[in-house]
Amino acid sequence: MARIVGIDIPNDKRVEASLSYIYGVGATTSKRILERSGLNPDARVATLIEADLAKIRNAITELKIPVEGELRRVVGQNIRRLQEIKSYRGDRHKKGLPVRGQRTRTNSRTRKGKKKTVGGIKKKSAAKT
Repeated sequence: MARIVGIDIPNDKRVEASLSYIYGVGATTSKRILERSGLNPDARVATLIEADLAKIRNAITELKIPVEGELRRVVGQNIRRLQEIKSYRGDRHKKGLPVRGQRTRTNSRTRKGKKKTVGGIKKKSAAKT
């Protein structure tokens, strides 16, 4: 496996798709990196030599793309800042609820986690007896 910015990218895939395994690199950014480095996007990672991998690393630094640890740190700092100033979005991050205005009565299970039933026992009414 080839190693770029501390991440092992899969050998059996195309270079264009493999670069998206790096946090902060999607399809569009991957195309820009390959354009800058002058490599064929259809080539397999297994066929690349060390010089080609160096070209990819240089392209990432030249384009000043924040990736992996640096990007995770920046995102974490932004969320922490929102929480410190007690903004609505920061509060939603803290509570583990959807941040961008989605409904929570139904859906939002990925954010809220497994369903927790609240309430439970129904009281017997006096009319039945």
